[in-house]
Amino acid sequence: MKQTRLEKIADVVTRSSSRNSALNRLNGFYQLFEKTDEVLIVIVADPDSLASAMAVKRLLSYRVGSVTIGYPNEIRRLNNMSMVERLKIPIERLHTLQINDYSKKIILDSQPTHQPCFEKMEFDAVLDHHPITKGWDAKFIDIRPDYGAVSSMMVEYLRAANITPSVALATALYYGIKVDTQNFEKKNMQLADGISFRYVFSLANRNLVRKFELTELRRSELKYFRTALKEVRSSKGRAYAHIGKVSTPDVLVIIADFLNHVDQFDWVLVSGISGDKLIIILRCDGYRKHAGKFAQKTFSEYGSAGGHREAARAELPLKNLPPRREGQDFTTAALMKIATRHL
Repeated sequence: MKQTRLEKIADVVTRSSSRNSALNRLNGFYQLFEKTDEVLIVIVADPDSLASAMAVKRLLSYRVGSVTIGYPNEIRRLNNMSMVERLKIPIERLHTLQINDYSKKIILDSQPTHQPCFEKMEFDAVLDHHPITKGWDAKFIDIRPDYGAVSSMMVEYLRAANITPSVALATALYYGIKVDTQNFEKKNMQLADGISFRYVFSLANRNLVRKFELTELRRSELKYFRTALKEVRSSKGRAYAHIGKVSTPDVLVIIADFLNHVDQFDWVLVSGISGDKLIIILRCDGYRKHAGKFAQKTFSEYGSAGGHREAARAELPLKNLPPRREGQDFTTAALMKIATRHL
């Protein structure tokens, strides 16, 4: 009898983290591929997904015909650009590739429902650490929502395959775990994340990682901080700021993280307009709070929303937002009005 998607997920997720289970996962993954396969790895490019894609490319070396890493998003954050350039990560924009030319497709650090362009694709393997979504299936599924980073999972795959990562790969995995676990400050981190991090710690070029971390903001983007500091409003320990049109949503992430360090702000909601969407970035301390659940509860009726306990994101088509007077722009007050319905 054919397993359902949830049964396959349960079969993978509930296994222990022993070497035997790591080998089982690796062998199950390897069984998907043949020597003649042209493989496409699909990611939304960020440190964790980039590192994971490098690891999968290494795992499939000499086992398939070719491996291509494709991504749909424009990489705008300087530290991510620095990572790609300095580590010479071979990635290509998804829209430039002939998707149907690839015999096998893998999605990493994401799921088919996370991006509209992913929903049109059928994936053979899905490896992720975000909460499980509905409406898709794959031959091989390894989703571990209790892991802090997919990079941690990929270290386990490499070790099961007896592959010692190169300095470049170890550096990428080190940075991927570091970023997605927020330097292990996120609550409920797994021992597995710590074990994987410790393994690549001695192999990585940590000085290079510091260069990634220090390259974060363009001079031209300082104006958004001026707007944020002017716009920020607080109420009952919650900070709100609408920035207006932004060159990239990553600016909103940087501003939200900055405001999240301000004393007495238990919640931070920063919004901005990118293209035809309102992007909302949420941050909280995670203590008796869950940013992902709150984002989904509050904003999913207008678009896509979700995330983790301390961090979440919503992307809302402007046409779906509550009606405002003709010619009236979205404002910080409007953001507060929508959010306070559930806070």
